[in-house]
Amino acid sequence: MEPWSKGTLDLHHIATGRGNSVLAILPDGTSMMIDAGAVGGSTEALGPARPNDSRRPGEWIGRYALHHLRTAPRQELDYFVLTHFHGDHMGDVTTDSPMARSGDYRLTGVSDVAELIPIRRLIDRGSPNYSYPAPSTADSMLNYMKFGRSISARGTIVEQIDVGSQDQIRLTHAPSEYPSVAIRALAANGKVWTGHGSDSVGMFPPLATLKPSEFPTENACSCALRMEYGDFRYYIGGDLTSDTNFGASPWMDVETAVAKVAGPVNVCALDHHGYYDATGPEFIRHMHPRISIIQTWHASHPALSVLNELYSPVLSEGPRDVFATGIVSAASLADARLSDKMLSQHGHIVVRVHPGGKNYEVLVLDDTVENGSLLSKWGPFQS
Repeated sequence: MEPWSKGTLDLHHIATGRGNSVLAILPDGTSMMIDAGAVGGSTEALGPARPNDSRRPGEWIGRYALHHLRTAPRQELDYFVLTHFHGDHMGDVTTDSPMARSGDYRLTGVSDVAELIPIRRLIDRGSPNYSYPAPSTADSMLNYMKFGRSISARGTIVEQIDVGSQDQIRLTHAPSEYPSVAIRALAANGKVWTGHGSDSVGMFPPLATLKPSEFPTENACSCALRMEYGDFRYYIGGDLTSDTNFGASPWMDVETAVAKVAGPVNVCALDHHGYYDATGPEFIRHMHPRISIIQTWHASHPALSVLNELYSPVLSEGPRDVFATGIVSAASLADARLSDKMLSQHGHIVVRVHPGGKNYEVLVLDDTVENGSLLSKWGPFQS
């Protein structure tokens, strides 16, 4: 594909077969990465590592970013947004994870990316004390906290996402040239933007009223963002779900609340990899995505019920198309009734929004080799 050029918005959904990662290059060259997953271990439920297993997933992600940022003003990340603290989004720590050169933390996921490409600002849901809803003792979480402290001491700004804000993430190079670009923090930790100004409302009950076993799940605490460029709208929400534990905890359905204030959008990166507990009917009704992108890497991604909702003319009228970064063969077979309708089941999925945001196209890049060639192009679609 042609490299990024000024005025263009590129959204790269990077396929490694081991988790989620999106690289955004905004019209003025401001760069942002959302997640850098690195699932540890190997099971039959996982697809092949992409492009291969000679490097760790975070290394491949960092190298991919450097390649596609070669025409940007700086070969670094102005922002890194971590949606939540799971290994397929931030990186698992294993016995094979090496120590970093510049700190007391191990390299995996986001820390692997930072080893290759500087991060100017790191935004997550937990900074600075990482205690909500309860402190974590998981190795991967403790490693991430060490990483954050280390890069903060070296000049990176580390902060908690400001739900409702449209000012926390903004263009850094030429903002006055692109006044229609805006990035809204929609949700995190059960807080959801109200749709008015920068106000947010909390959905979760006070923790004092819950047993520890009833606390909000990590997925329900995910950060969600909406990106705008002219008439174009894009949504991404980590692992938000619509699950309510069979109605026992209706407040856990943060996904629907977010969809009501965020939609409609042109392109949607599906929550929770298209798993069975996300992308509920109300999400589709309100989001009405023309293009849905599923970041897949496990045999359970996506659920057939989710594909049924995406293609349903009852929930959303008009044409809809679906792309995935890497459907495991077992899932493709199980979902064949609808997965056969998908425009792509493998590869890096790049949304390229043309200058001004009036239209966009979807490009599929070969993920079996580094810096793979263009496999297919779809569009242009009207914003």
